[in-house]
This record gives sequence, C-alpha cells and structure tokens, in this order.
Amino acid sequence: MSVLDKQDAVSRRLIPENTPATSPDSDAKDGSQAGPEHEPSGRPTLHLALNAVSVAMGITLWWILAATGFKLPTPPEVVSRAGTLIGNGTLGQDALASLTRVLIGFALGTAAAIPVGFLMGWYGILRALIEPWIQFFRTIPPLAIIPLAVVVMGIDETPKVFVIFLAAFLACVISTFQGVVNVDRTLIDAARVLGAGDLVIFARVVVPASTPFILVGMRVGLGSAWATLVAAELIAAQQGLGYRMQNAQLYYDLPTIFVGLISIGILGLLMDRGLLLAERKLTGWQERR
Repeated sequence: MSVLDKQDAVSRRLIPENTPATSPDSDAKDGSQAGPEHEPSGRPTLHLALNAVSVAMGITLWWILAATGFKLPTPPEVVSRAGTLIGNGTLGQDALASLTRVLIGFALGTAAAIPVGFLMGWYGILRALIEPWIQFFRTIPPLAIIPLAVVVMGIDETPKVFVIFLAAFLACVISTFQGVVNVDRTLIDAARVLGAGDLVIFARVVVPASTPFILVGMRVGLGSAWATLVAAELIAAQQGLGYRMQNAQLYYDLPTIFVGLISIGILGLLMDRGLLLAERKLTGWQERR
C-alpha cells in the first residue's frame, strides 16, 4: 500500500460516516458567499459623477458670492484671464517653473525621509539620536527657514528647493517611522523562527507592511511642498505661479491670483491622484472599504 493509500484510509477512519459530503459546486458557492465583497462595477462611474456635481456646485457658489458683492472675480473673468496667460505663454512657463521646483524638492525630501524613517523605526539607538531633532524641526514652519536659507544659500534656485525639500521630508519621515513601529511583532517573530535574518525580515516583512504608511506620508509631504511653494518663490524668483500671484497682488489683479490658485490646485490634485494610483497598485493586498 502506498503512502497516499495509507493517508486516505486514515482520513476515512477519522471522518464520521454521517458527515455530509460536499461537492465542488457547493464549496465554490460557500466560498463565494464567505469571500470579500467585490466593488460594484458602477461605483467608479458614480464617484466621477459625484465629483462633477461637487465641482459644479463649487463654481455655482463662487459665482453667487461674486454676484452678491464679495470682492471676487467671476468665473468668466478668471477664464478670460487664463486664456490670455495661456495665449502669451506666461501660464505655461510659470507652471513649468513651479512644477520643477516642487518635483525636485519633493523627490529629494522623500528620498531622504524613507531611509531615515526606516532607521529610526528599526534601531532604537538611532531613534533616540535622531527623533529629538526631527520633532524640533517639525515645530518650526518651513517658511521660517527662508531668511536663513537666503543668507546661507543665496538667492538662486537652491533655497527655494531647500524649503520645499524640508517640508516634504518632515511630513514623510514621521509616517515612515510610524509604519516601521506599527509592524506586527508576530510577523517578525514568525520570520525569525523560520530562520530569516534581519535583512530578509526587513525586505520581506517590514518594507511591505510599511508601504501604506510611506505612501500616505508622501501624499502629505506633497501637499506640504505645494503649500510652501508660494513663499519659496518670494526668494528673488522671476517665474513661477507663486511669483505671479505675488506680483498680481501689488496691482489688485484678482483674476490672475485666482488663475494661480486654480493652477496650483489642479497640479497638486493630479500629482496626488498619481500617488493614490501607485498606492492601489503597491498595496493591492490591503483590505479596502
């Protein structure tokens, strides 16, 4: 008798005779009932429709406020000014200059924050050495660093990128650190029992478990980078959305200010949606609502 025959005989003795047999169809049916509910196919369409309704309601409210005496330009005035700025190339040049500064500062800040956050979360000694400085600089707004940045780095692109880098770094490093700290200790212990070393545990357990926290930190850091942009472009800038808005303020040019605000909002929203898409791709294993 083969090993498989012996196992089959043992299993027949262990299973009571009155146990109802289950068919593959019934197992599939039960599995479909017990499995996670799939997102309805029409939900993305519904979300897009609600987004369009929300935008329309916001524009309508803006138009009503402008028509009732608030010092706001009407949507047609802003559209007209945007057409003028696009036509003469000003808006494109300003958007490209601002986007370049944000991308460089954000990329450098994220690239520095992720390894620092991992080191703080994994090694207690490094956490004790680094965390006080992180918390110290988090209480100082990046905008307050601008005078120091100008004196130390001059008035070229370096101080502009640096304050954006600092805003993104401080937002992302805390999320990365928190992600490492929140890794389930049971998973680490189980990996050690199976013979995994620190490097394998770090690559196969800690990094995947921390990825959702890292991506959330990146989204927060991206928002901080755009929020810092306008003040960063006060440093002797000749192009940029923030510079254009500051220049328009001197002449009470509200339509141009609104064009700058809307441009920053649209660019930031598109970048955030890109990070959200990356989050869904990289954390497909995570349960979602």
